[in-house]
Amino acid sequence: MPGTTTRPARTGTARSRTAWTTRRWLGTGVVVSLSVLLVLGALGGWALARANDATERLTGRTSPALISAVRLDAALVGQETGIRGYGLSGSPDFLDPYTQGRTDEDAAVRRLRSLLAGDGPALADLDTVLDRAAVWRRDVAEPVAAAPSGAPVSLAAVNAEAGKRDFDAVRAASDTLRVRLEGSRARSAAELADAENFSHWVFATIGAIVLLLAGAAFLGLRGITLPLDALSRDVRRVAGGEFDHPVDLPGGPADLAQLGTDVEQMRRRLVEQLALADRIRDRLDEQAADLRRSNTELEQFAYVASHDLQEPLRKVASFCQLLQRRYAGQLDQRADQYIGFAVDGANRMQTLINDLLAFSRVGRLHRQYVPVDLDRVFADTRDALAVAIEETGAEVTADPLPTLPGDTTQLGMLLQNLLSNAVKFRSPERPPRIAVTARRTGEHWELAVTDNGIGIDPEFAERIFVIFQRLHTREEYPGNGIGLAMCQKIVEFHGGTIAVDTAHTGGARIVLTLAAEAPAPVEPEQDAPEGEVGAAAGGHPAGALAGSAR
Repeated sequence: MPGTTTRPARTGTARSRTAWTTRRWLGTGVVVSLSVLLVLGALGGWALARANDATERLTGRTSPALISAVRLDAALVGQETGIRGYGLSGSPDFLDPYTQGRTDEDAAVRRLRSLLAGDGPALADLDTVLDRAAVWRRDVAEPVAAAPSGAPVSLAAVNAEAGKRDFDAVRAASDTLRVRLEGSRARSAAELADAENFSHWVFATIGAIVLLLAGAAFLGLRGITLPLDALSRDVRRVAGGEFDHPVDLPGGPADLAQLGTDVEQMRRRLVEQLALADRIRDRLDEQAADLRRSNTELEQFAYVASHDLQEPLRKVASFCQLLQRRYAGQLDQRADQYIGFAVDGANRMQTLINDLLAFSRVGRLHRQYVPVDLDRVFADTRDALAVAIEETGAEVTADPLPTLPGDTTQLGMLLQNLLSNAVKFRSPERPPRIAVTARRTGEHWELAVTDNGIGIDPEFAERIFVIFQRLHTREEYPGNGIGLAMCQKIVEFHGGTIAVDTAHTGGARIVLTLAAEAPAPVEPEQDAPEGEVGAAAGGHPAGALAGSAR
């Protein structure tokens, strides 16, 4: 049989198994990847923060401070230009640039002090500019501006040299402040450039590491999927019928290797079970052949019992009856008694053989289901028992009975056995009252035959359905003890059950169920030719078992 031999497991130097399980590999990979990504994320965040800080210093402090310093210088120059023009012309219009310059100076100073907060050297330079501007205004600008308009101011000419010297000092201090702020701006720009370059390097590194992690994850998954694919191929080959194909993993984590080992053990166990199943099937085939042979022998025996034994029994019975008629009264009383025993034994033997043949034919010769009108069957059965009913004064009634799928002959035998038993086992104290009831219960019909006879003791409720089991002697109630066994076999053949209602008192109540729909068809068994068996049975009628005992 395929699968009874097992090849050695594959071996080779290409195998690379590890003691780590898939869960351990995946867990370690996830932890390492997350750790690396967290470090890279922190580094990237720090690079972004550095770039943002440099950008904020450049755009939010140094550049605006330099612009404000330029505006301050422009405001001072505007003041000096206005004062010089007013001194030369005495026109009041030249004082407007001076006045506007003062306003612009105040705004620029406020802005610079706000932007340069914390920068001591720059604030000191700003203070120097303001101090020198205050000296220039005190010595030159304010006296000239206070002079009457309309004519050139002589004071301007007198103080021209001092005014030029003072304002050059203002210009020098302003240049010093501007140079310092330009240096701060240049440093901020350089820091921003460095921060951007560092950020680019960090994010390039992050991208490269992410690619490396993705590659490592791909390789790690291949280390899992490749063994799984190999295992799947082996399993499919085994499932396709190659039970001798070994299941072995070429590599992979420890748990996958263990899985391959478990599958291989399961395959070997399956091979063993299949071999065992083949041996059992062979034994079952042998036993089935023995059963067929035994059934054939039993059928032959049944044919012999129905044909070959009937003739000798008829001869014995006939000659015993001839002896009884011819020599009645000529022999002594004991001889007549012996002859009566012989005649009775031969007759009972014939009846018993016919009953056994009828019992064996249930479900064998009659297997065709047709709609059976139980009302009609009940009427025919009551007519067949008319003599016994009339002699005993029995009252037999029935509810409207259904039409069921079944075998007409066997259902007739069933009702005849039940009704005849109800008549036979009547109470000596009252006439028989027998009722047949019917009701639908799901997929079955429940029929009950109730009488007011001697009843059945609950302890014998199952025994009475066993063939040849009698509860009374033949002198009390004649019969072969096969009637209810026959009823049980007929009911089971029709897909139902039969039992004694042990809760019923005042008589016996036999409850049986019959399938409302025809059961699945059954292949008929091989049997002796129906004509031969029927002929051998001596034309056994449907009600031949009517006299059988419970």
